[in-house]
Amino acid sequence: MKGLELLLLPLLLILKDVSAQWNVWMPRDISAMTNSCVVIPCSFTYPSGIRPYRGVHGIWYFGHPYPQLFPPVVYKSRTDIVHESYKGRTKLLGDLTQKNCTLLINNVGVEHSGRYYFRADLGGANIYTYPDFTKLQVLDQPNINVPEEIISDQSLDLTCYVPDNCPDMSPQIHWMYTDYLPNPLFSPDNVEDSNTAVLSSTLTFTPKPMHNGQLLGCRVHYENTTFVYERLISLDIKYAPRTVWVNVSQEVMEGSSVVLHCDVDSNPTPSITWFFGDTELMSEVASNSSLPLDNLTPEEEGVYTCVGDNGYGSMNTSMYLAVNYPPREPWINESLMVLEGSSVALQCTSKGNPMPTLTWLKDGELVGTITAEEWSVLELHKVTPQAHGVYRCLAENEHGRASNSLNITVEFAPVLVDDSKCTIVREGVQCVCIASGNPEPVIEFYLPDLNITINNSNNPFNYHTYSDGYTSTGIIKLQDKGERGNNGDTTVHVHCSISNMYGSETIRLELQQEKKFMMAVIVGTIGGVAVIAFIIAAVRYVGQNNKKENGNPGQDVGSKVENPSMFYSAVKKDKQSLRKKVLKTELLGSKFNSILEEGTGDDSDYQSVGPMAGMERQELNYAALEFLHGRHLEGGFRRADGDTSDYTEIKAK
Repeated sequence: MKGLELLLLPLLLILKDVSAQWNVWMPRDISAMTNSCVVIPCSFTYPSGIRPYRGVHGIWYFGHPYPQLFPPVVYKSRTDIVHESYKGRTKLLGDLTQKNCTLLINNVGVEHSGRYYFRADLGGANIYTYPDFTKLQVLDQPNINVPEEIISDQSLDLTCYVPDNCPDMSPQIHWMYTDYLPNPLFSPDNVEDSNTAVLSSTLTFTPKPMHNGQLLGCRVHYENTTFVYERLISLDIKYAPRTVWVNVSQEVMEGSSVVLHCDVDSNPTPSITWFFGDTELMSEVASNSSLPLDNLTPEEEGVYTCVGDNGYGSMNTSMYLAVNYPPREPWINESLMVLEGSSVALQCTSKGNPMPTLTWLKDGELVGTITAEEWSVLELHKVTPQAHGVYRCLAENEHGRASNSLNITVEFAPVLVDDSKCTIVREGVQCVCIASGNPEPVIEFYLPDLNITINNSNNPFNYHTYSDGYTSTGIIKLQDKGERGNNGDTTVHVHCSISNMYGSETIRLELQQEKKFMMAVIVGTIGGVAVIAFIIAAVRYVGQNNKKENGNPGQDVGSKVENPSMFYSAVKKDKQSLRKKVLKTELLGSKFNSILEEGTGDDSDYQSVGPMAGMERQELNYAALEFLHGRHLEGGFRRADGDTSDYTEIKAK
């Protein structure tokens, strides 16, 4: 124990010596509100060997501790000489003889913020300026302690601080704009540290994204004064994207342009990325982003997604962009060749937006049903030769139409056409055999009475054939009776044989045109008589009109014509010529309509007589012969002079 005391003795001597040195204690930092007061606690020591001469005095400097730099004097115990900005503001609260240098500064302003140094004056050379200082901060508003990061949906504490270092003024703290906060809690507190006092109030609540950017305030009021101090802050609340807005799904036409927009609500600003399906199109850091799409094609139709990510979370929204376009050319079967009686299915598909309707047409006529599906199938069961033709698939939507076609060729055994027959012609009998088939049928004629087969042009029967599509026609002519048969009757015995790879058929051709020929002769005769009757009626009508106009009913047409007997002979001659033509037609066996053609086209049977010999023949529809005040002369009719001139008018329609 005694040894321990020997060891501690030097340490006690050192401590005693230290306590006897020049030392000062004051708070490192202290604060005050403007227009209030502040008390700076202070105590000092000096070496114990010094005896103060004429008491202990002290000086407070502002800004610098060295007198030679002439710092402003805040307080001086020997005199009242202080810097102008501190006149009437400072007071020493401590007792220097008790080594207490506490200073009071009233009505502080922002200009009083800074470092304060104390200088001890013990008389004579015992003057010492302590290097330690108190830094005064004069505030014009309270402090609010805000965390570096405020995260949504996490509890938050905000603390408002106000200095309480003025004995004559007691502050009170109130929070402002807290009505919109969810369940706020207020916790007052008074903290003292190093003889400095701070009054605080803590606000506790759980922020939401909706609170981002909103204001909160702390208000400080000193009782019995008009001093009010406020501090406002804007809440910076971090939250993951909570909404991602994009265009609504829309339809656009092929070849047009569109701009897609995306707005993301998040804090901090997110990184916005556009995707088409799984393909990234673009990315940028922004609150909103636009994606331009030009000259759109159907391949660009689909889902477009906007993704927002800011490190606190991510969110995405998609929209569908539909690209409308007219139908594309339909895909159909290749052209087909099918056998009669078989079945076939025609398929058609086309792309378009909206989905096109598909319609099957055969040679321009609707067949099947109109479908609004991706595929259309036209089934043809037990096809007949009538199924042959062009089949077209027509795709239509509101933006246009497109089509594609194919040919169906039906192969079938030959079929005799009803027009196959034998007829009487000028040279004899003509037989025509017409057959339809695919492949093109071969036509042969057989004369059973002569036991002759006719199948080429090297024969005396004028055999020849021609084809039109799938129809073949064979023709022979039997020019004399011997070619028709040896039995002496008038019946024609001709057989027609038609054949191709799918079958053959032999049919006897009938003489089917005799009744029609006789009918033509009868009709021609009746027609000729009708023409003659019309001419006679026309002549009589003209004569009767002339009698009425001249007032001489006893004078007939013959008296007004220069040569009446020749005029009548010409009419008679035409009548006889027409009869000859009818008889000539009967002998030749031509069709009745040829009578009319020859009756108007052949001039050889007509003989013009009298004054009509030089006139050009025309079709006579009607004639009017008018003789007004005329006189009979030997040379014909002469026109009289003056207003009463005689004239003759012949009207031809």
